[in-house]
Amino acid sequence: MPMNRAHRRLCSSEKWAAGVRDHLLPWALENVELGEDIVEIGPGYGANLRVLIERVPRVTAVEIDGGTAALLRDKWGDRARVLHADGADMPLPDAAFSAVVCFTMLHHVPTDALQDRIFAEAFRVLRPGGTFAGADSQPNFRFRLLHIGDTMNTLDPGELPARLSRAGFTDIAVDLHPDSGGLRFGARRPAEG
Repeated sequence: MPMNRAHRRLCSSEKWAAGVRDHLLPWALENVELGEDIVEIGPGYGANLRVLIERVPRVTAVEIDGGTAALLRDKWGDRARVLHADGADMPLPDAAFSAVVCFTMLHHVPTDALQDRIFAEAFRVLRPGGTFAGADSQPNFRFRLLHIGDTMNTLDPGELPARLSRAGFTDIAVDLHPDSGGLRFGARRPAEG
């Protein structure tokens, strides 16, 4: 997992989970229709997953770290399907899901090319008319300190719309949180016909 010890401690804490539940996800998913069957790419320690399983009937979580995937399966495996897999190469069928989401994980993907593969995979597994949405952090002094020794490849909010468009998405929206500076995005796979 591309996170240092302090970062892992923070992201596995109840304080982080409360912030996700009370602030991050309400903002990131404001006006987002998730539908009935979603994929979360990169759930990490499960702070987002615990909220999503209360909102959506069927959740599939795709986690690249095997140990973390096992922990998620032990904790939420009765309520979510947890796969140990790479978000850039998901073992999921084409056009099968109503939404794909990812939160505060894209900056841990080491290259733009790998991030773009994740966008392409999100597009592939979405049903026509499905939604791709998420949020990620933007760099500031505290964020940089937390990421010493971590993989840190933040999204450029000015370039993200074109990158999502190249993956095939339409109805793309990207904006920054007025207080935290975090980035959220939403896009759709075009409806067929």
